[in-house]
Amino acid sequence: MKTVDIIIPSYKPGAEFEDLLKRLDAQHVQAEHWIIMNTEEQYWDSRWEELYPQLQVHHVTKESFNHGGTRMQGAGYSHADVMVFMTQDALPADRDLIGNLLAALEQEERIGAAYARQLPKKDCGFLERYTRAFNYPEESHVRWEADLEKFGIKTFFCSNVCAAYKRDVFDALGGFVEKAIFNEDMIYAGGLIHAGYGIAYAAGARVYHSHNYSGIAQFHRNFDLGVSQAEHPEIFADVPSEGEGIALVKRSLQHLLKTNHPELIPTLIYQSGCKYLGYLAGKHYQKLPKTLILKFTMMPSYWE
Repeated sequence: MKTVDIIIPSYKPGAEFEDLLKRLDAQHVQAEHWIIMNTEEQYWDSRWEELYPQLQVHHVTKESFNHGGTRMQGAGYSHADVMVFMTQDALPADRDLIGNLLAALEQEERIGAAYARQLPKKDCGFLERYTRAFNYPEESHVRWEADLEKFGIKTFFCSNVCAAYKRDVFDALGGFVEKAIFNEDMIYAGGLIHAGYGIAYAAGARVYHSHNYSGIAQFHRNFDLGVSQAEHPEIFADVPSEGEGIALVKRSLQHLLKTNHPELIPTLIYQSGCKYLGYLAGKHYQKLPKTLILKFTMMPSYWE
């Protein structure tokens, strides 16, 4: 049996995080360690360490947090064969999450990563529910470099909301980029694909995870996404995201009409516009003054 560690960055963890710990403790396949990279020690409840001896907590400052570097710090504390990276708001849907991720990794020797299906939470809005279904379908698959012509940037799709990585491959490829404003998972996945490895989508490994972002929040999020792609042309230059975004808008519009929700079309147009404008600004961030960049980004500390 492969050894497994779970690595989770946290910030102001509360009741939902406690629910996550309970669900991890109930897994049929148990991880040896839950490595928590917690931002700001003052927000940590030490009671959790008494309840769960698997917990290893390492505190970082808000200023030093980085999507790539902080996760790499967490990886440095692990010696397991497989590392499962999660976010603090991803809740296992059942007791087979870890087992199904491991099974997906073991389908073929050259599979280097596997990511989970994200299901909408109870409070998830109608449009976001469809986006979940679009990005995380019911059928599992594996993507390889040969799939780039057909699937484009979706070939690199992988999400650290919940994803498992083979440690030997991770180390051989250098892991996540040390400084990443966002998108460290897909940057790594792109290198993984180009190195001849496969990425498995494990539809049977399920977590509840969704957000009801406002249009402005979508703008900020997609600005950082655009920046991450602009900073890594070796991965993204030949696989632009615009086509996938247009496909999602078209399919979402069809879904609204089919399900008799035309009143949500203005919301779809507004949110899609915010996403695109944020992404476009991020792709060309080099042309923007720093004052605008700091207004557009979700991560001001990244620019200091």
